[in-house]
Amino acid sequence: MKLELSHDDDWLPICDTTVLTPGRGMAALLPDGRQAALFRDRSGRLYAIDNRDPFTGAQVLSRGLIGSANGRTFVASPLLKQRFDLETGRCLDDDEVAVAVYPVRTS
Repeated sequence: MKLELSHDDDWLPICDTTVLTPGRGMAALLPDGRQAALFRDRSGRLYAIDNRDPFTGAQVLSRGLIGSANGRTFVASPLLKQRFDLETGRCLDDDEVAVAVYPVRTS
């Protein structure tokens, strides 16, 4: 199956889902130059958020650790350890900060 990401009112084919290792992230370059961080959790659910850590500006969220808190799946930034909800993009450690979330599907 192929992972597709919604971007600018279109579905972009990104990769085969088999390349996503559960519990690890992968970065993808988007046509506008931004990067998306792609994840597969241990139950097989797929997520895509912006790869840019809003606290440092570095493109590193795809290298963060996946975890869960209060029933929410998150990725922790590898730099300053802020946690971002993979469904909403909301920072679990600072209510005023969020990253973009991209809808994903398989085909």
